[in-house]
Amino acid sequence: MALIFFPALRFDWQPAIAVAMLLGTAGCAVGPDYHRPSATMPAAFKEAAGWKAASPNDAAERGPWWEVYQDPLLNDLEAQAASANQSLLIAVANYEQARQLARSDRTTLLPTLSLAGSAQRAKSAVSRTGVATPPANTFSASGSASWTPDFWGRVRRLDESDLATAQTSAANLALARLSVQSTLAQSYIQLRIADEKIRLRENAVAAYRRTLAIAQNKYKVGIVARSDVISAQALLDAARAQAIDAGVQRAQLEHAIAVLVGKAPGEFTLAPQPALNFSVPELPLHLPSELLERRPDIAAAERTVAAANARVGIQTAAYFPDLTLSASGGFQGAQFARLFSAPDRFWSLGAGLADTLLDFGRRGDQVAAARASYDANVASYRRAVLGALQEVEDNLASLRLLGSEAEIQDAAVSEAAQAARIALNEYNAGTVDFTTVVTAQVTELNDRQTALTILQGRLIASVALTEALGGGWTTHDLPGADQVYAGKASAPASANK
Repeated sequence: MALIFFPALRFDWQPAIAVAMLLGTAGCAVGPDYHRPSATMPAAFKEAAGWKAASPNDAAERGPWWEVYQDPLLNDLEAQAASANQSLLIAVANYEQARQLARSDRTTLLPTLSLAGSAQRAKSAVSRTGVATPPANTFSASGSASWTPDFWGRVRRLDESDLATAQTSAANLALARLSVQSTLAQSYIQLRIADEKIRLRENAVAAYRRTLAIAQNKYKVGIVARSDVISAQALLDAARAQAIDAGVQRAQLEHAIAVLVGKAPGEFTLAPQPALNFSVPELPLHLPSELLERRPDIAAAERTVAAANARVGIQTAAYFPDLTLSASGGFQGAQFARLFSAPDRFWSLGAGLADTLLDFGRRGDQVAAARASYDANVASYRRAVLGALQEVEDNLASLRLLGSEAEIQDAAVSEAAQAARIALNEYNAGTVDFTTVVTAQVTELNDRQTALTILQGRLIASVALTEALGGGWTTHDLPGADQVYAGKASAPASANK
């Protein structure tokens, strides 16, 4: 509680107020204290058997994880997205909203203070005796204060809930940032694979033109039937159509990347690179239990549980009475010049106690609802943990199996290329028909395209695994109470990565 003092007031209430506030904030906090829910965690990832991983290095991991792909343009695009992606700007604003709401609710612990002043000139109606009352002036200046001590910890539980909610918003911001980073990296990798497929099909078109020329020359001299020319032309046209189809996919990926970096698709262009420079990186792997500290979605789910636990205490506090202390004082008089003198002084002190005697079970129902909400959030937290474990296992399996497939497919590409060369030479020599050439060339093109698809799958899986492992984020990046309640806008540490 606090009083508004005017020049003529001489109340020495400060010690009493300090004692009262101390008593009000030192009371018990009803409701359950929070403990993080348990979650079943395996000792190791099943799909990590035989996994060759880079040695974990916390200092290195906390840097930009996408730099492992060694593409300067990707690095530049990620930097642009960090400051211009609209989804991230929404998440930043949501965190600031949660932070300001927490600051607003925390002021409930403090007294409220108000000031008022007025000036009035009025004339009453003529009385029945016929005596006219002259106009009169009335001046007043007053102040009032009220305070509800938090004896039962309702406001402190509200403070706990708000802090956890703000931290949930910060974790969601980190999750949004990681998702944008991952989506951008995957889209960029797919675009570069599309470039490589376009080059592959353009090379095939050039090769099929030479094959068509051979068939036409042989047909002109009567060595082969016209069907060879038609087959060669059909093979060429099919390759040209496939090259156009790859261009459609590339254009869509370029548009998606433009939006991710906050630009209009019509104002954004990514030129093709002369060659595909990507290789599948070695990635550090952590114990499953470390996901609890490294996944922002798990952290968000856990902080939501903490907020729900605090809300049980908020509802439980409704069972107890509220004590409100109030004080007011000021001056009221007819002459402004003498307004702040002792005769015009007034003051009052008060205390009020309020409690609900009969609510037909409403408070009990609200407590039960809060407990049910807590149970639901615990289940959501455990589901988030299981989902994170699944994502890691899925991508570990993808990397392992696609790696084995890539070795076999590379051998198939080499064999198909050799077979196509031999078939064309034999066709030139007249020892095989054109069907053999067509089959060999189609097989080579398909095998090369399959090899690129497998490489794309491995690269995408490596990005997804990095995302599944948290991308270097940890719960230490969550804002503490000092950041949440800071006076100016204060983004969590993860917002600046």
